[in-house]
Amino acid sequence: MVVRAYKLNSFTNSIKGGNPAAVVLNAEDLSDNQMQNLAAMIGYSETAFVSKSQKADFRVRFFTPCAEVDLCGHATIAAFSLMHQRGILPEGEYSQETNAGILRIKIGRSTVFMEQAMPRFFEKIDGDELLCCLGIEKDGLDNELPIQAVSTGLKDLLVPLKSEQVLANLKPNMGCIEDISKKYDAVGLHVFALSQDAGKTAVCRNFAPLYGIPEESATGTSNGALACYLQKYGKIGEHDKEILFQQGIYMNKPSAIKAKLTVQDGKIAEVWVGGEAILLEESTY
Repeated sequence: MVVRAYKLNSFTNSIKGGNPAAVVLNAEDLSDNQMQNLAAMIGYSETAFVSKSQKADFRVRFFTPCAEVDLCGHATIAAFSLMHQRGILPEGEYSQETNAGILRIKIGRSTVFMEQAMPRFFEKIDGDELLCCLGIEKDGLDNELPIQAVSTGLKDLLVPLKSEQVLANLKPNMGCIEDISKKYDAVGLHVFALSQDAGKTAVCRNFAPLYGIPEESATGTSNGALACYLQKYGKIGEHDKEILFQQGIYMNKPSAIKAKLTVQDGKIAEVWVGGEAILLEESTY
């Protein structure tokens, strides 16, 4: 069987930035093993497989090179941007069936926003457990915010640091990060520093070696969780906001991830994450 895969950079409008994802359309006839093997051959952090759904407009499944994951923000942005750019889908609202539930998609002129699941807040973690993972001293942590596991579809450990300088100089220990991810049943660590720049909310780095991803240049689901976490702890206001996260700059793959929260009576009612994507190439396997 010949399978066509489209390769895009998500959360950027440049071929040099963003996070690469692959998209396979019309994937109804592919088995689980075939999808996993294709994801491994392509080698990107995630590949999205789009097929028909009886519950939503599309069913989308996401595979890393070594495992299926329930949801992937940047691969979702890639998939729906591709379908929009190729004239399959006009601007409007759609739905996707994922292993994390049925989620809405909004396609604009150049930006795709993906609805995320409502936030779930899990255990808080002592900073001492993370120091060996990141190669920092305890005073490098932001002691005004907790280290906490949060999910809007995928569970990540959110780790606040004192400054962008600390974030830039991390020495991540992948074995340690893998162990701590297993311990807390998390995809990985989403490490961030609040920005002093009025144009963005935070700068982030994401480490998920448990899923074969040492560092990822843009992660939609992690930043959706981060937006909810920052709202919970009073770092953004209670009105509808568009929040901008920067990621990938230390990998020379600068990415811009937008998040929108709808907050009603102090509670989060909707979570959206979005950005742009650019088509790089088409390949057959």
